[in-house]
Amino acid sequence: MDAIEVIRAKRDRGELTTEQIDWVIGAYTRGDVADEQMSALAMAILLNGMNRREIADWTQAMIRSGERMDWSALDRPTADKHSTGGVGDKITLPLAPLVAACGAYVPQLSGRGLGHTGGTLDKMEAIPGWRASLSNDEMLGVLRAAGAVVCAAGSGLAPADKKLYALRDVTGTVESIPLIASSIMSKKIAEGTGSLVLDVKVGSGAFMKNVADARELAETMVALGTDAGVRTVALLTAMDRPLGRAVGNALEVEESVEVLAGGGPADVVELTVRLAREMLAAAGVSSGKDPEQALKDGSAMDAWRRMIAAQGGDPDALLPRAAETMTVEAPASGVLTRLDAYAVGLAAWRLGAGRARKEDPVSAGAGVVLHAKPGDLVRAGQPLLTLHTDETWRFDRAVEALRDGYAVGEASEEQLPLVIDRITAS
Repeated sequence: MDAIEVIRAKRDRGELTTEQIDWVIGAYTRGDVADEQMSALAMAILLNGMNRREIADWTQAMIRSGERMDWSALDRPTADKHSTGGVGDKITLPLAPLVAACGAYVPQLSGRGLGHTGGTLDKMEAIPGWRASLSNDEMLGVLRAAGAVVCAAGSGLAPADKKLYALRDVTGTVESIPLIASSIMSKKIAEGTGSLVLDVKVGSGAFMKNVADARELAETMVALGTDAGVRTVALLTAMDRPLGRAVGNALEVEESVEVLAGGGPADVVELTVRLAREMLAAAGVSSGKDPEQALKDGSAMDAWRRMIAAQGGDPDALLPRAAETMTVEAPASGVLTRLDAYAVGLAAWRLGAGRARKEDPVSAGAGVVLHAKPGDLVRAGQPLLTLHTDETWRFDRAVEALRDGYAVGEASEEQLPLVIDRITAS
């Protein structure tokens, strides 16, 4: 085989064979297929698509490019959650220890933020001493000690995806649903979890802007997980407004701890409990504690503290604070009709909470705190948002990002329901 043959097949709207897919992924991982050739193939896939068998073969080939983790030594079932990313989406932080407290192990491999969407590892690294990089043996040790682990994926997990992801980012092929789905699912299946719940975000602050595209992505990923023997379900959830009231690394950790303490914003609590129940059901855990009870009785908080300590962090340490703050006031009295997730995420990024390139540093204390959510009554001049940063020059650019991101009027604009739909295997 050669790369040109494979490129031509997909360019001409053909169906790639299992052998062609296995060969091109293996050859690209070894360096025998050049970046420009894989770029051409990725563009052909974006333009012409793949069927379910092709996507499954592509995903399995990426899994086989590296190691596959094994949790069979554990005495309870494993469950994992993946979110496609959004603004204020700190759900992994309270969710992992909550599910652990209710009877399942949670091996959660997470990533870093890029652009306006936050990354779980960046948030967790706001906790003094906490370590993101763990060996497989260390992960197993944390799971046994705390029931949950949140850490970075090792370099041996789906290395073909790591190469292809970087290539898609610079060749305009990120938007391909087959490539998005296989990228996510190759890592999640290789992670070795027995069950998986997908949180597919929809709205301005999400990668998928409309319900139809989000549904297609969710259905594709559920099919991939099911075909690979992983019990998989997906929820479509709203990202037209920020989730919770905190956007930024340490700010979101603080809000997550509030949820674990039995408080926190209603939308964060609702989605955390809903996803926890889905994870427990997918894992086949029916005799454990209900997630709502685990938040009330302190057992979820106990699991959080064990998890943080097991990864070198101090659960009692003070979280970083930004050096400077600025208040954005409500421009009029009335109802906050709109608070756009993308605008708030962009403002937090400009304040230093996010990065433009993977190697950029982030500010632990930077971000945005919301004092009102869409539908709330506000008075002219009352605090609407508080901006946090370490560098005052960033305020002007953050305010510019927010300029058309909120509105006050007589009645709220229509919003997406928090949970839009539930997708299961067909």
